[in-house]
Amino acid sequence: MLTHTAQALSRRQWSKMLVDQRDMAPFNPAEQDWMTNEWLPRTVRENGYRFGAILVAHNVFARLATNQFIMASRELPHTYRTFEVEAEAVAWLTEHK
Repeated sequence: MLTHTAQALSRRQWSKMLVDQRDMAPFNPAEQDWMTNEWLPRTVRENGYRFGAILVAHNVFARLATNQFIMASRELPHTYRTFEVEAEAVAWLTEHK
């Protein structure tokens, strides 16, 4: 799914994504590694991904995994923000060009 999402960003020339993790289970170590070290750097570099608004998971372990992912991505020309309220996430994405 994430590979197709990256391709859609490129095809549509989108740079933003609303990520709904509210019902997400925690990443396993292999998923965390792939997203952090392969998917995100490639998607930023090759597909123009610049802004991600994340609706945080209810599961505390999923939240921790997301925080680790965000911290690991700090070197990239990309910005993540986390939100509890969807309308606030959409508003934040809308104000970024």
